[in-house]
Amino acid sequence: MSFKSFLNAIKNSTSLIIIFIFNCLPIKNNKIFLFSYYGSQYGCNPKYISEHILKRYPKDKFDLVWAFNDLSNKGNIAGVRTVKTMSIKYFYELCTSKIVITNFRTTNLFRKRKNQFYIQTWHSSLRLKQIEKDAEDLLPLDYVEMAKQDSRKIDLLLSGCKVSTEILKRSFWYNGEIFEQGTPRNDLLFQQSKDLRKNLLNKLNIPDDYRVVLYAPTFRKNNQFEVYNLDYPKILEKLSDKFGGRWIFLVKLHPHMLSQDRQFMGNNQMVKDVTKYDDIQELLSIADVLISDYSSLIFDYSITKRPCFLYVPDLFEYTHQDRPLYFNLTDLPFTTATNNPMLLEKIDYFNTNEYNKTMADFLTKTGSFEEGKACEALTKRIEQVCLSNEKGRITYEAI
Repeated sequence: MSFKSFLNAIKNSTSLIIIFIFNCLPIKNNKIFLFSYYGSQYGCNPKYISEHILKRYPKDKFDLVWAFNDLSNKGNIAGVRTVKTMSIKYFYELCTSKIVITNFRTTNLFRKRKNQFYIQTWHSSLRLKQIEKDAEDLLPLDYVEMAKQDSRKIDLLLSGCKVSTEILKRSFWYNGEIFEQGTPRNDLLFQQSKDLRKNLLNKLNIPDDYRVVLYAPTFRKNNQFEVYNLDYPKILEKLSDKFGGRWIFLVKLHPHMLSQDRQFMGNNQMVKDVTKYDDIQELLSIADVLISDYSSLIFDYSITKRPCFLYVPDLFEYTHQDRPLYFNLTDLPFTTATNNPMLLEKIDYFNTNEYNKTMADFLTKTGSFEEGKACEALTKRIEQVCLSNEKGRITYEAI
């Protein structure tokens, strides 16, 4: 065993002892513990559930606790208490919360108690890439084991559509209740508020009269930058010719690429890197056009009915070496291009009427549950759980 592995083992053992002690304390029935992507951001479904509760319920109704890896820029979140992940206070709050909500897997350092209720929101309404058990042979063994353990703790799993429910039943190592009420983070995309758009543009220092094209690709295991090499100036010019107005490019890379060099974006002032921006849903809400690839964001964005283009120069390599897909790209309503000249041509020949019809047919076929009321439905369920002292399915108190 290496010295680093030895230190990690000591930390893990110490954490388990702390958990054992805090699991002897009473659970607070109105306390809700939330974190997103292991504490790396304030966003995704947990954020919108949290904010809905703060808007719709009295301040003393629920005690909301958020966990973050870095607290330095999280002091301005009104109405919630914050804790640093893996601190003693973090374990105390986690162990004594009635409701636990996250959008990703939990580790063995969440020892669920019998009266706790764990809501797994996941982080997509529908997915293009195969996930979990469906892609088990392509996932690390330690992740698969963690995912199986996490699935046994879940009390409620959210679904955005009928096809998503089918995928979750098959791939999630989970046989419990699936909540078919839509995706909380997608409620924002039903809002067509000019004030909201103006505020978000101002937040990003973008003039109100600019139109936005968002490029939000997923990550590749080999970190190849060539696949992100869009012809940004020509695309901006083509969008202006096709749809009118002045355009700006927002580039939101996957969080895994935060530390990577982004020279491929060039020095164009009209290309803005927003990779560090926590809330992708806010970016989707202001995007007049989305360019993506294999990311599940394309299904979220379909709610807006705005143009979406898939730029997939590595289609063969990705589907054969990285991750198989649930859909053939030709069966999707989105326009697909495998190189820059083709993408420019697809933009030029984009037909709004055909796109809207194809999109409506696709949403009907997949059986979408999205109506902009997911937060409302889920918070009502949370209230019922807290009032009824409902128990989770499995006891994890013993260590």
